[in-house]
Amino acid sequence: MTQGLCRFCKTCLKHTFVDLGMSPLSNAYVEEEKLNSVEKFYPLHAYVCEQCLLVQLEEFESPDRIFSDYAYFSSYSDSWLHHAKQYTELMVERFDLGRESQIIEIASNDGYLLQFFQTKGISVLGIEPAANVAQVAESKGIPTLVKFFGVQTGQELVQQGKQADVLLGNNVLAHVPDINDFVAGIKLVLKPEGILTMEFPHLLQLMERNQFDTIYHEHFSYLSFRTVDAIFASHGITLFDVEELPTHGGSLRIYGKHQENQTLPICDSPTEDSSRRIQNLKDKETQAGLDKIEVYSQFGSRTMETKRKLLSFLIEAKSSGKTIVGYGAPAKGNTLLNYCGIRTDFLDYTCDRSPHKQGLFLPGTHIPIFHPNKIAETKPDYVLILPWNLKEEICDQLSYIREWGGKFIVPIPRVEILE
Repeated sequence: MTQGLCRFCKTCLKHTFVDLGMSPLSNAYVEEEKLNSVEKFYPLHAYVCEQCLLVQLEEFESPDRIFSDYAYFSSYSDSWLHHAKQYTELMVERFDLGRESQIIEIASNDGYLLQFFQTKGISVLGIEPAANVAQVAESKGIPTLVKFFGVQTGQELVQQGKQADVLLGNNVLAHVPDINDFVAGIKLVLKPEGILTMEFPHLLQLMERNQFDTIYHEHFSYLSFRTVDAIFASHGITLFDVEELPTHGGSLRIYGKHQENQTLPICDSPTEDSSRRIQNLKDKETQAGLDKIEVYSQFGSRTMETKRKLLSFLIEAKSSGKTIVGYGAPAKGNTLLNYCGIRTDFLDYTCDRSPHKQGLFLPGTHIPIFHPNKIAETKPDYVLILPWNLKEEICDQLSYIREWGGKFIVPIPRVEILE
């Protein structure tokens, strides 16, 4: 059955990528006094466009509803802060950035990244639609515009004389329902010789590593390099380099410039190495079958197998009298728990370092969220790591559970027990 039009090329969508049933918004955490109120669930059904091969969800809620008051604050992950600092050092060195440069970040969150440019005396501007998150950035002295980004915001910035030498966005490209408007806005705000960088989870890694839990309503699109390259090219932006990153289970960092820009601003024009990286990545995606619609339809069966294996382990553990708790309250965790039907009958609670989530309950499953100290108090037999992409960081932080024989459960790409 046809389900709307592709958000990029407007082709009718009729091919299923994966159907994860019904789920609430993954960042719609529930207050205790609202636990008995009606909670909205929406289809979590991803389609793939037969024309451009963009994997995508239908839009059921507006970005205003999803992002205006947001529970995710980037600064609570030590490894993500380290990643942001490394990025800053790389960009300053590669493109010779200095006090005359203007850095603009789209979806700048709580200033987790711009703070590192600012300490170098480089002018920064954040654009962040969630007012509660932007307020934290402002408190750090990072100027932040509370707006959604697109053509309208781009035009306003240009009228104010604000354009970027470096325009960046980490984990935002997947979050925009109108991807054409978003990229057209980028075209406006980027200076004639400016550099664009964007990071986003790589669809190839999602498929090969069975990362179905990264599918949730806040992510409208799931992106391969071939599709992203086509989207940016259609708006006059050339991708001249790409890096494969380990973040979020496997991401890409793309580098873009205006098609009219024949030379990069310094001396770092596209090299044989960058051209080779792009071609190697295109070849890798082709070898994996990402140019064939049939390959996408095979993904759903793997998610069902993972669900069965995780539930089988949890049932056996609980039947043996074991106690199990969660660690983290990430959006991906809420997809996993709701799809698998895991509630307080399996997990006593979960915990999170962010005080903005503590005292709330997970959407759909209503599992309570506590401070991580709760683990030392209750001494569970197993800790299910929901943000599995941070498993090394979390295992290090919670290494003390081994004192009473506690073990970690990592659910993705397959159920794994870490002692």
